[in-house]
Amino acid sequence: MLFAYFLSYRILPRLMTPKNHSMVWLEFIVGCYLISAINRTIIIYVLEPIVRTPPFIQESIFEIFTDISKLFRSYFIQSFFLSLFFVFVKQVKNQYLVQKKALLLEKQKAETELKVLKAQLNPHFLFNTLNNIYSLSLVNSPITSPSIAVLSEILDCILYRCSGTYVPVSQEIALLNNYIALEKLRYDERLSVIFNTDIDHNDVIAPLILLSLVENAFKHGAGEDTDSPVIVIDLKLKNSHFTFTVKNTIGKSETESENGKIGLNNIIQQLDKIYPENYTFEVTKNDTHFTAHLEIKLQNDSNQA
Repeated sequence: MLFAYFLSYRILPRLMTPKNHSMVWLEFIVGCYLISAINRTIIIYVLEPIVRTPPFIQESIFEIFTDISKLFRSYFIQSFFLSLFFVFVKQVKNQYLVQKKALLLEKQKAETELKVLKAQLNPHFLFNTLNNIYSLSLVNSPITSPSIAVLSEILDCILYRCSGTYVPVSQEIALLNNYIALEKLRYDERLSVIFNTDIDHNDVIAPLILLSLVENAFKHGAGEDTDSPVIVIDLKLKNSHFTFTVKNTIGKSETESENGKIGLNNIIQQLDKIYPENYTFEVTKNDTHFTAHLEIKLQNDSNQA
């Protein structure tokens, strides 16, 4: 054991550095010699008197330390090869711990980046919503109080129920219904919103991504279309295959803004981190409509929630 610890904790760590190893090898030779001599001394003066009946001949300390040949053949070789097994096990364990730590750091980094992306989306939504309610309050609109009540439910969901990586699909549907109700209070009968849902079970999904897509439709659809804007939302969940489509009319003067690009880029970055290679996201635009279509395979997510 003494030889194994000497190799593992004294010699090998220094050999793995790019420095000059001359002194390390010298220490290795001296250390091996001393450990072998000490082992031989312990056997002769401690163990042999226990198992043998005196009188018997014992080597002197001088003979033990000067019999280099016997120390090498009987102690160094045996101790060295036994120590190699210990060193191998230790290196395997160290490699496992290093990999485990690297995976943990990578996971923490991904979670931090994901929180940053969510933080970029939530203030954007809150800023727009508070602006809407402020506009209603300026004209003493009777729908100001109902708007604040619905907003409080939305904030409760965003701040307290959407902190995890996944939330139930039913919770996201409720959040979208509240948001749509809030927006319809502002646009009255001028806006037509159709929200279709078809789910066969309540799976889990990454939070707030759907809300960001719907918010984008209201901002660049109803907000820019001064005629009779229409927003159609289709949500389907069949056999753990999730599809979500948002289609909105666009005004004649509507142009793609930089904020719109940032919002869509944030959505894509979140999807890349949570559903790598398990989703497709497409946006299409023509003269009259803008469509965002998202598909996600959720087969493994229920176990991670």
